[in-house]
Amino acid sequence: MVILYGIPIGVLLGLALGGRIDRLADVTFRLAPLAFLALAIQLVLFSPLTDGLPEATGRWIYIVSTALVLVVVGANLRLPGVVLIAAGAASNLAAIVANGGAMPAAPGALAAVGLGTGGNTNSIVVERPALEPLTDIFATPEWLPLANVFSVGDVLILVGLALAIALAMRRRPALAAPA
Repeated sequence: MVILYGIPIGVLLGLALGGRIDRLADVTFRLAPLAFLALAIQLVLFSPLTDGLPEATGRWIYIVSTALVLVVVGANLRLPGVVLIAAGAASNLAAIVANGGAMPAAPGALAAVGLGTGGNTNSIVVERPALEPLTDIFATPEWLPLANVFSVGDVLILVGLALAIALAMRRRPALAAPA
């Protein structure tokens, strides 16, 4: 959830740099429906709606939905800031795939934000996780809204999202070709 902080940070940065919110409407984001589908899948996957789902099935769904997000990001690399988002998404996907379809989280990080080791979360405790530096080893302060654990990939996504929004707010629309 730490990624969501990229939105208000990007808007505030864009305004501070003289940008305008209405310029965000000028951004052409490719494969947007696929992005919403992948994110909707993850929202359902990590909710009580899938409590009876076999663990192996859930892990494959997580890998596929995360890969779909990476495809969408790849289709939008021309947008400023999206390269950082792609690097973060690739980092997260690598950690998830290397750990059999789950994003490992450090027990201390989960405890720091008041989360247990089970339940409807995309992060689980794994003994000796593969690619540990890429996993959810950090924690936001517990008092922060949406307090959660996060990874280096999440930081890259947050920064890339904030930059993409701020730079899009500053970008002037392309001039129309003369008739």
